[in-house]
Amino acid sequence: MDFLHRHIEALIFCAPEPLAVGEISKCLSEMFAAEVPLDHIESAIYDLRKKYNEEDFAFSLEHLGGGYQFLTKPAYQASISILLKQQSQKRLSSAQLETLSIIAYKQPITKGEIEQIRGVNCDYSVQKLLEKELIEIKGKSESVGKPLIYGTSDKFMEYFGINSIKDLPQPKDFSQPENQIGEERE
Repeated sequence: MDFLHRHIEALIFCAPEPLAVGEISKCLSEMFAAEVPLDHIESAIYDLRKKYNEEDFAFSLEHLGGGYQFLTKPAYQASISILLKQQSQKRLSSAQLETLSIIAYKQPITKGEIEQIRGVNCDYSVQKLLEKELIEIKGKSESVGKPLIYGTSDKFMEYFGINSIKDLPQPKDFSQPENQIGEERE
């Protein structure tokens, strides 16, 4: 690994969220006071991904949320889940998850439209999702009262490990068991 690889590795490692190639390029260009070709950066990232996919490492370099980030490998999920349970990070409540699902699939959407779908007030859920930065305000509607319009954020993509809203499962992907009473006879 050469000089450029180590700098890219350090930038991705210290970034709190996925780091895009454009951001890496800006940092390196400012540091070296010269333009670093994108193909050199992409080649270095390819080499780093190859390096960290080896079994010697408990983490890998993954592409998600429009950038690159170091993530632990699935083989270490059990020990990590114990740590997370011990740290008792707050999870999304079912109301927050319902609200987030509606926003993800129907965005851009107003709070009134969310409440119409859910059938209950969603002020608290929307506020908590904004605090967790899973959703963001995308603007104001042109309808009466100019209500705020909500949509998912880049942190939403990171949280669910996807690159695009198109990566969300589609309703046709969910199978619904047929309604039946009693046991089926042949």
